[in-house]
Amino acid sequence: MLGKNRIANRAKIHISVRAFPQIEASSMNEFTHFDKNGHVRMVDVGAKPTTSRMATASGIIEMQSETLDQIKNGQIKKGDVLEVARIAGIMATKKTADLIPLCHNISLNSVTINFEIIEPTAIQVHVNVSATEKTGVEMEALSGVSAALLTVYDMCKSRDRAMLIRSIQLDRKSGGKSGEFKRNQD
Repeated sequence: MLGKNRIANRAKIHISVRAFPQIEASSMNEFTHFDKNGHVRMVDVGAKPTTSRMATASGIIEMQSETLDQIKNGQIKKGDVLEVARIAGIMATKKTADLIPLCHNISLNSVTINFEIIEPTAIQVHVNVSATEKTGVEMEALSGVSAALLTVYDMCKSRDRAMLIRSIQLDRKSGGKSGEFKRNQD
């Protein structure tokens, strides 16, 4: 019976990959996480050179001005919101491969997380990640931003459930074959 369930589950996965009729099989080769048959795969980075990689990402959480005042004045009952969020962000960068299915598990050189108070109602988080690896660290930086912002929400939700997380984005990356990327700051 167990064998039949595995086959049934495999068929469901195969069907779900094909759930994008707008993507023709011939164009699947353009997506590195799909093989020529449209099957999901982890990209082989074995032959790629090891280079210095860096990525910076950011995101914003908006809240009531009273909530921001309580964060700044250390009045949130659960503790120092930004320091707990910093730890959560660092932990998330190190666990990205456990969260995002096709990410490679990589060894990070450094992670820095900074918060910017945007008066009167927002906090912006900036995460910078570096590694000497065969693949980039963009997903690690984005995971760090997401976890830091979610932690701010978690620690303050009893005070302000209407908080809004937005604008999670890659701001800059360097290293590897694709080279430099820098978001235009219009």
